[in-house]
Amino acid sequence: MMKESLSPHIDSFLNMLTVEKGLARNTLEAYSRDLNRLANFLKGRGVKTWEESQSVHLRSYLSWLRGRGLSVRSIARHIVALRQLYRFLEKEEVIAENPVPSFFLHSTSRRLPRTLGRDEVKSLLTQPDARTPLGLRDQTMIELLYATGVRVSELVSLQTHEINLQGDYLTVRGKGAKVRMIPFGKWAREGLLRYLKEVRPKLLQGRTSPFLFLTRSGRPLTRQGFWKLIRRYALAAGIDKRVTPHTLRHSFATHLLEGGADLRSVQSMLGHSDISTTQIYTHVNSSRLKEIHRRYHPRERAPSK
Repeated sequence: MMKESLSPHIDSFLNMLTVEKGLARNTLEAYSRDLNRLANFLKGRGVKTWEESQSVHLRSYLSWLRGRGLSVRSIARHIVALRQLYRFLEKEEVIAENPVPSFFLHSTSRRLPRTLGRDEVKSLLTQPDARTPLGLRDQTMIELLYATGVRVSELVSLQTHEINLQGDYLTVRGKGAKVRMIPFGKWAREGLLRYLKEVRPKLLQGRTSPFLFLTRSGRPLTRQGFWKLIRRYALAAGIDKRVTPHTLRHSFATHLLEGGADLRSVQSMLGHSDISTTQIYTHVNSSRLKEIHRRYHPRERAPSK
């Protein structure tokens, strides 16, 4: 049966990603769902082995995904998973020839990341009531997120020993278990000092925890919990766009490049293994520069004859 002939190779591929790539659990789970969906699709077309799968099957699969109303981002993720699986199968000599259509091999178009303006960031930071324990915690988390550009999963998993208040930097274990050090500024430092002194002991209530940011019951704050907080504060700030923790990460990178930071330094702080991932922020920067040029260059401002 197809389950026996296709699934073992998916399992082997996912094991390889776990051991060699060190991908995050969420990414592995997404790959597993996507590839098992592909396997079920092939089964419905009478394909029993990977060697039997052909380009026409994969083209039909793409059309089927589009017909189900998946977003562009979801379809792109499916294609990436599929592409990597077939490379693995070819390398392992499970298939003699890679049937992935050539247009699958090109990088999918990437939307420019949504960012906040500087005034919007300031407005967002003023929404938590820093006179209350949880308000101060929330403000500190937003401040640190914008100051360092860490991923939300990295933020909520920070432990107290990873914060260096003498050197003003934090140590993050990111994707692929790669460790990087990221500096932060005086605003984040002041917030952290107040939070550690005034709030965290109250949240612990005599208990112990290695995690930096805690709920009112002393447990680590979750990714989902922080997402909800960000959305609530963005609405309160009157920001007319969808704001997520990743929006602040994008804003961190974009604002650094606008201020003159070099791409390699931003790449290091974001934890990107490939600089091409970081280069998308140069497109954001270029868009802003084009707008400035159009608005302020005398030849652009002058009426055409």
